[in-house]
Amino acid sequence: MVTKLIPIDKPGFDVDLDIRYATDNNFTGKPIYSRPGSYLHPEAAKALQWAIELAALQGLRFKIFDTFRPREAQVALFNHTPDPNFISHPDTGSVPHCRGVAVDLTLIDKKGKELDMGTDFDAFTPLSFHGSRDVSLEAQKNRYLLMGIMTTAGWDFYRNEWWHYQLFKPREFEILTDELAGTKMMPK
Repeated sequence: MVTKLIPIDKPGFDVDLDIRYATDNNFTGKPIYSRPGSYLHPEAAKALQWAIELAALQGLRFKIFDTFRPREAQVALFNHTPDPNFISHPDTGSVPHCRGVAVDLTLIDKKGKELDMGTDFDAFTPLSFHGSRDVSLEAQKNRYLLMGIMTTAGWDFYRNEWWHYQLFKPREFEILTDELAGTKMMPK
């Protein structure tokens, strides 16, 4: 039986959404999703809620760029940019987004302004690595703050992308297509 994904939106989750793959503001230059949607596996949703509470203690919130990604979208992204350092191979990678156990996000202040992380989301360059020393000191501190909040809440990080967090052991969760998940995010 397929686990029902949890919608990540207000009022249940105090986050801003900027689902980039539903727009042309992404590395492909065109929408991948037919509509913006944000969903997580119940275990991931619980960990995100904890992270939201921890961020709030710092006077911060999250802006989410991507969560669940239907397998069809993963195939489209990998076909566009077949670089397994940044895009998980749909057949051999762990594809945590396709399992509903990954989130791409950043921190925002009370006014909704993104904290400086040194690069934009999906900047496929070594500057995006969590430990890059080639970004400003402020960006390094902000990345460590984000990592501290997320790892305290039970998330694992991906060293090549400061914005990407996933549950530990993602392969234990089922890969979902748009149809299986029932999200209706992909074009017909």
